[in-house]
Amino acid sequence: MIRDARVLRAGFIPKEIEHRDAEVNHLSSVLEPITNGEPADTAIVTGPSGAGKTCISKFITERLREEVLDVESTYVNCWRNYTRFRTLYQILDDLGQTIDIHRQSTPHDELVGRLQQHDGPRAVIILDEVDQLEDPGILYDLHSLEQFALVCIANKEEELFSRVDDRLVSRLRSSEHVRMDKYHDEQLYDILHARAKWGLDENVITDNQLYHIADAAAGDARLAIGILRIAASTADREDQATITDEMLRDAADDARAEIRQTSLDSLTPHQQAVYDVIREYGPVGPSKIHERYSDAVDDPRTKRTIRTYLSKMIQYNLLVAQGTSRDRQYSVVTESIRSPTS
Repeated sequence: MIRDARVLRAGFIPKEIEHRDAEVNHLSSVLEPITNGEPADTAIVTGPSGAGKTCISKFITERLREEVLDVESTYVNCWRNYTRFRTLYQILDDLGQTIDIHRQSTPHDELVGRLQQHDGPRAVIILDEVDQLEDPGILYDLHSLEQFALVCIANKEEELFSRVDDRLVSRLRSSEHVRMDKYHDEQLYDILHARAKWGLDENVITDNQLYHIADAAAGDARLAIGILRIAASTADREDQATITDEMLRDAADDARAEIRQTSLDSLTPHQQAVYDVIREYGPVGPSKIHERYSDAVDDPRTKRTIRTYLSKMIQYNLLVAQGTSRDRQYSVVTESIRSPTS
């Protein structure tokens, strides 16, 4: 049944990108100078979860590497590598420059110095979930390095700008902004149809079922592809010739749970502490959250930073907020998504 399992993974980068021509062209034009050995503008790519931000950024950089020999790329997930050291180390590691770097003793300034001295091919640095950086000041260092082109991926520009100082805000606001909206159901159907065409045998799933998956995913391509992958895996494991509606219903719940668990596993220690407070005491307001969180951790973050954490967890469907800004209450999300074919 499964012809090519790679195609069914959310992280798979296809040869052609569906329904993002304008965004692909825009980002390509921003990064194009680096292929001529010239400095490129910083690009800020924003949009909701599952809108294709990471896929498009990786697609463009891979295409550049295919066209030009002297271009490299590095990808950093800042949710996992949220400290200044871990971000810099990941970049240097991808560039093969981590020899003699000791995680416990090497100063941060030395890592920045190594990047400043980089004399290899020009490189594109993709910083995914960039608003998760504990020290966004690192963007100032990277922004000033002409041998690198910087692509910053975030859900919302405002949350990125709210955490950096004025000197960097002015530079980021003058950068190129590539904004993406949620996919429409028809667009998600086309994405799923292409994945099914290349990843599955013929007649394994119907067009009607693909439409139901698109509807259930509500604009989130990652969720839609996850439903298709899990349902196909179930049918293949049970040696079935087709994907049934029951498999899709189960796959919808499993895909949502899988994404949710991935998000939970990615929380930083301080974010986890905030989440634990809400899980134990919710519904609960911001002041009480910060009070109980501050009691639970050493070196608590500011209320402003906690608001950023709350917003991030809402975007990833870990929390839900009710009420106005004055009396807002936060709770942990427990309900499942609506299932396809229901």
